[in-house]
Amino acid sequence: MKLLALEAVQNAGYYLSRYQQVEEFGGTLFVLNGLGEEGYWPAERYRIAGSKHLDDIVTAARNWHAVERFDGVLTFSESGVLTVAAVAEALGLPTVGIAAARVSRNKLLMREAQERGGAPVPKYRLVPDLAAALATADEFGYPIVLKPTLGAASNFVFKINDADELRTRFPQAIDGIAAMSWFRMEADGIDLGPYGLLVESFLDGRELQIEALAWDGEVYLGSIVDRITIEGNTFDDDAHQAPTTLDPDQLAAVHQVVTVAAHAQGLRRSVLHAEVRFHQGKPHLLEIAVRPGGGGLDYFARLSTGYCPIRATMAVAAGVKPAVQHYHPTGVHLAGTCLITAPGRIEQITVPPEVAGSERVFFLKITARPGDLVRRPPDGNNILGFLCTSGATFDEAIATAFEFAGRIDVRLTQPATA
Repeated sequence: MKLLALEAVQNAGYYLSRYQQVEEFGGTLFVLNGLGEEGYWPAERYRIAGSKHLDDIVTAARNWHAVERFDGVLTFSESGVLTVAAVAEALGLPTVGIAAARVSRNKLLMREAQERGGAPVPKYRLVPDLAAALATADEFGYPIVLKPTLGAASNFVFKINDADELRTRFPQAIDGIAAMSWFRMEADGIDLGPYGLLVESFLDGRELQIEALAWDGEVYLGSIVDRITIEGNTFDDDAHQAPTTLDPDQLAAVHQVVTVAAHAQGLRRSVLHAEVRFHQGKPHLLEIAVRPGGGGLDYFARLSTGYCPIRATMAVAAGVKPAVQHYHPTGVHLAGTCLITAPGRIEQITVPPEVAGSERVFFLKITARPGDLVRRPPDGNNILGFLCTSGATFDEAIATAFEFAGRIDVRLTQPATA
């Protein structure tokens, strides 16, 4: 299976380990970056278009496809879903379609589609300025959530408890979204949908991270992970548990709302990363993305249910139904945490051998590098990486994760810009 991976702008080395997994699972992967680093991937299967404009990326992909005859096009990046849809369509390869990709990338279009389809969603409104945000918050009632229409990784997403806090956060979010890496990594020359900030009503219950598959009218929940973070005001997505603690009735309700929302977004053959939050005892949609979840969620899925989001992405890209069943946990207890530090520029990160080599660690990925600037809310939401562990019980697994995270030494400088 020959597959082409795309990024309009290479996201450092963030997706390199997933590209390597594609090859480990039997694919032959070619990588095309609009803008990227030389030597990032083996030279015979790597090209740089030299431009982040969609037309130039399509041209480069079409010329390469004429020689290699790719079976499919894929991305693991939220910033790449529209580019992949456009390139796949231009090459006559399987695709979710540009319209469905746009709806699944833009949070306002997603909300509108989900609501039209009958999926339960929070109240929402696009707010052009602070006055509109304040009026909407008064109407919805505090707390509210302020979020970008084209965000990712919880950057500039704030839970806001009163009008004074909204007056502070609104300009921070406005200034931040234009410079946000996930927005700047999008291709030029493509319609991303409305750009700006949403005010949403706050959903007050537990949150789930779901790896799923839509295939010809059926939606399969391959993996369900509970987000167990103590609720804050900046939605740091930093601790998870598997298997889920949903009871059978809750599981059925979640399956129903994800199915309705996926179909409302126009998704018929797609991998899905769904985020669901309960409100007053009932599941509501946060979002459904058309790529696998980040961090170690693919490892969580394989170990806790046997579902592999990476293999599924490969199969869907080539137009083949993946191996999947409805949610069926293996009973293995898993925990995961994001590695978070104070803001500053990274000087050095040291992972002790007893952490890196522990049999209790099933996923450890350091995404930050020396020289990187770590921004923390309200200026951004950068992390150092991910650490995921197993145990005989969940309590044992999460205790190990927190203990090992504490052993990782991070040295920072503190520039005035941090």
